[in-house]
Formats: sequence, structure tokens, C-alpha cells
Amino acid sequence: MTTATAPAGAPPRAALPRSYLLWLVGTQAGLLGDAALYFALGWAASAHGGGAAGLVLTAITVPRTALVLLGGAVADRFGARRVMLAGGAVMLSATVVLAVAAGGRGGVPLGLLVAAAAVTGTVDAFHLPASGSMPRRLVPAEQLPRALALRQAGGQSAVLLGAPLGGLLVAAGGLSGAAAADAVGFGVLLLVLLRIRPPARAAGTEPSAGRTGGLLREAASAVRLARRDPLLRAALLLTGAAAGAVLPVLSLLGPLLARSHGWAAGTAGLVTGGQAAGVLAVAGLVAWRGTLPRTGVGAAAGLCAASAGIALLALAPAPAVAVAGGAVAGAGSGLFANHLGPLVLGGAPSSHLSRVQALLTLVQSLALVLANGLLGLLADRAGVTLPILLCALATATAGLTALATPTLRRA
Repeated sequence: MTTATAPAGAPPRAALPRSYLLWLVGTQAGLLGDAALYFALGWAASAHGGGAAGLVLTAITVPRTALVLLGGAVADRFGARRVMLAGGAVMLSATVVLAVAAGGRGGVPLGLLVAAAAVTGTVDAFHLPASGSMPRRLVPAEQLPRALALRQAGGQSAVLLGAPLGGLLVAAGGLSGAAAADAVGFGVLLLVLLRIRPPARAAGTEPSAGRTGGLLREAASAVRLARRDPLLRAALLLTGAAAGAVLPVLSLLGPLLARSHGWAAGTAGLVTGGQAAGVLAVAGLVAWRGTLPRTGVGAAAGLCAASAGIALLALAPAPAVAVAGGAVAGAGSGLFANHLGPLVLGGAPSSHLSRVQALLTLVQSLALVLANGLLGLLADRAGVTLPILLCALATATAGLTALATPTLRRA
């Protein structure tokens, strides 16, 4: 596996292809609508109690995790653009139906919320691998790191803006308003997808690429590929370690830390905002200047930096220090993601672009589910500082292990 990166300090390269920038606009519209709808679904479900809210979230994550490898195989066989068109059409129809059904008087039935969540999770399983492979199909190899950094910045912005937007939409029109906004987002995405086509020279654009038998066999071939390819195997292990040790810190442990110190909810929000600012800053820098010459070293350095931020957060004596820790952790995780992403996608076989993205999604999801459960239990028993420090230690260990791994160090 090989990938092209821009040398550190090199001048900005040629502008990204217009088709890619147009695709980013459509993707951003879909992401923002999704983020708003996720908030609205969780809010509506909370009216039925904590168990119901957990059931709705589970209805999203279970089909997404169970079907994502199959979704990658479908995208590689039939074409990522076709899969995104089909998924967008399904979500446009589903959100319109949800907007109409949730518009009546009275509360939203729990069954409707679970059904909407299940449809969303199922479509995600096919949409995410296809979408993740599109930069490789639309952008030349030498521009891939900058293209992925721009995409990550857009995704982070959607996460930041999605919850406030969802709150405004729910306040104005309830779940129906949020569903209607998501329908508009998918409408924009569909219009964009109808306008663009991956160029004939792009890797893996043939729908039949990589066909080796049934879809289940093709899905399993991604696992065999990861076992055979030393770089992909190391990258997946590193991704799992980062997902399990970094992602739960701010989403799960950060609010618990704020409560243990008696800080207000706004302080916890500022810590999360600091993390997002760090990610956005690094993504913007990479989009402008490119990655470090050795992307494997850049990814490892990012994890080491993130570990320092996590440790600072754990030991923060005051809210300002916690916000600084969140920012450092965000910058480190952004450095990691913006170097490992081009390394994996740029070096994936053209026949397995979507399946490799599916593997990344699967590894992240499984690691996060396992870590959230264990860290939550440990926080209840031993206090929140210990699990945050353990996350810092695990992140540093992963970064140092990556530096000591010749396959990653030379990449």
C-alpha cells in the first residue's frame, strides 16, 4: 500500500477538482440534516423515558454495525455513486414520511421512532462505505490528503452545528420540522450526485470491480485483505485503539468529569468545543498545506499529542485548563485522522475501496461500544479521573507502538 502526500512546507497545490467540491457541498447538506435529525430523534425518544431513548439509539447502531461490511461489498460491486443515489432516495422518502407522520397532535409514538432509527441505521451501513470511498474516485492521488482534510473539517462542522440546529428545528416544528430539514438535505445530495460522475480514469469506478462471487464472500474478502496486508492491518489496529481510547473521553467521560467538579453544563460544552476547534484547526492546515512527508509518523505523533491533552483534562484544576486539554486532544486526534485516512484510502486496492472504508467503520464502532461500557462502569466504581488517565496511557501506548512499527514508520 502506498500513498502520495504533500511535503511539509510545500506551497499549496492545484485547486481540488470541481466535481469533488460539488460533492462536498451535497455531502455537507446531508450530514447537517442527519445531525439535526439524530438530535430530534433522541429528544423525542427521551419523552418515553431513558430505556426508550436507549432503544432508539440502539436501533440506529445495530443495523449500521451488522450490515456495514455487506454495504461495502455492494458499493464495490454496483458502484459507490449508485449506492449513494439509492440510499439518498430511500432516506428522502423515509424523512418525508416521518415528517408527515410526526406532524399530528400528541406525542410521537415510540414505534415510529424505532422504525425511523432502524431505517437510518440500515441506510448508513450502505451509504457510509460508499461515501468514504468517493474522494479516491474523484480526486487525484497527490491531492487526496488535502481533500480528506477538507471533508473532515466539513464533517466536524456538521457535528458542531447539528445539535443546535436540531434544537431550533424541534422548538419550531417538533420532530416533523427536523425530518423535513433532513429531507431537504438529502434532496440536495441527490441533485449533486446526479450532476457528477467519477472520471473514467478513477480507480475502482467500474461497478463490477472486485467481483469474486456472492456478496457475503466479497464482504469477507475485505477481512482477508486486512489480514494479508501489513500496513492495512496495522492501520486498522491503530484505528481501533484510537476509537476506544480517544472518542469516549469527551463524549462520555468529559461530562462526568464536569459533574464531579461541580462545573456547569456550559463548561462541559466548552471542553467539547475546544476539542472541535483543535480538530478543525488541524484539518484546515492539512487542507491548505498537505500532510507530513511520512504519514505514519504523523498519525503516531497525533496520538502522542492527544494523550497529553487527555492527561491534562484528567488533572485539570480549573475549567480553563480542561478546555485547553480538550483543544490539545482535538488537535492530536485531528493530526492522527488526517494522516491515517489518506494512508488507508490512498493505498487500498481499487477493487476494495468501499470495503476498506466499511472495515474502518466496523472497527471504530466495535471499539467504541466496548470502551464506552467498560469506561462507564469504571467511572462509577473508581471515579472519573482514573478512566481518563487510563485513556491517556492507552493513547500514548498506541502512538509509541506505531512509531516502533516499521510498516507504519516508513509509510
